[in-house]
Amino acid sequence: MENLEVAQSAELLNRLREMAERLRAKDAETAEDPKKKRRIAVVTTSRADYSHLYWPLRELAANPKIELGLFTLGSHHSPEFGHTIREIERDGFPIIARIECLLSSDSDTGMAKTIGLATLGLADALTAWRPDLLLLIADRYEMLAPASVALALRIPIAHIEGGEISQGAIDDAVRNALTKLAHIHFTSTETARRRVIAMGEEPWRVHHAGAPSLDHITRSTLLSHAELESHLTNLAGHAIKIQRPTILVAFHPATILANTTSEAGEFFAALDALDPKIQLLFVYPNSDAGSRSLIDRTTALKKSRPNTDIFLNLPPITYWSLMARVDAMLGNSSSGIMEAASFALPVVNVGMRQLGRERAPNIIDTPPIRAEILSAIQKSLSPKFRTTLNGMENPYGNGTAAVKISELLSTVNLDNLLIKAPTPLPSKPEANS
Repeated sequence: MENLEVAQSAELLNRLREMAERLRAKDAETAEDPKKKRRIAVVTTSRADYSHLYWPLRELAANPKIELGLFTLGSHHSPEFGHTIREIERDGFPIIARIECLLSSDSDTGMAKTIGLATLGLADALTAWRPDLLLLIADRYEMLAPASVALALRIPIAHIEGGEISQGAIDDAVRNALTKLAHIHFTSTETARRRVIAMGEEPWRVHHAGAPSLDHITRSTLLSHAELESHLTNLAGHAIKIQRPTILVAFHPATILANTTSEAGEFFAALDALDPKIQLLFVYPNSDAGSRSLIDRTTALKKSRPNTDIFLNLPPITYWSLMARVDAMLGNSSSGIMEAASFALPVVNVGMRQLGRERAPNIIDTPPIRAEILSAIQKSLSPKFRTTLNGMENPYGNGTAAVKISELLSTVNLDNLLIKAPTPLPSKPEANS
């Protein structure tokens, strides 16, 4: 029986290949004109994914073979989250459509409705522009909308940062769904590449490029100490001096939990007990269910604690420059896992949100328990621990992802890219005698 199934699977694969060849011949007249620019749409939903996309966008915009178009949605259009569409406008990338879909809500129902509104807006926008490829990144829940629309419109999808793990957030399921809907994959690590292939994706479709956010660190000019203080002062509306010790704090809802902020009580209790001489610089949480509760807690802490500031939105260069200048990072942000390693920055990672991600030695994992968080912070600020990080490498790459992504997107054969080979079945275990 097993041999029969293998033979049937091989026969099916051969038939699919023959069908693809016939389709290729039939579509020869309408094949992509080599003189015509390849139209690539890129969706961005927030400050976080835009900072990762910036250098791939720069490479694609400069590529003479590419016609680039951005589709912006989500918190980019929300004044509450910094109206970050203005940053994209300043950078000069061509915006094809602006989809307002983020509800002013703090619930999971609001998140679900945001996906629906984004789907409706993108259905019209992508139908009108009809790109040859759609580029998506990472794992934000809003990305389910463009992926679903592209599936219906038969637009091939390229996906960045698949194959990673973050078991404490719905991002994990979103990322895996995007992987199965995508046709070309760019992973941040070799382990992630192997995981995508293990999910049934053909190896030729899966490319280890590295995390494109690291291109900022190698290609952008980071701010000097004085420039950084000036930028932060302008953003805060009052004088900001980076003193020692300073901790960058980025804490988001754990969206896999029924109560997405259930870890916040112990987290903020630890901060209340922290030496007030330690400077805390907070960045806003993502626009997920529970974010307003975290914003309220942070605001209350700022009122009662000296040396505490909150930033609604930090431009990417300012954020990376801050990473290079602070003494430690605290919270549950993926940037603490992926980017902080490039600065050998000690990171106290709290709770389950980033459970399962590949880690460098700079990560100090701790449960959301007040005493253990305080102990981990003390360790992160110790010169002894910092010394152990000398010469460490970042497992997420070396800042060369954008060139690899642009080159492949401009040259990959689009003919029948939508047709995937079936996943080979594992051998059946022998029946019990």
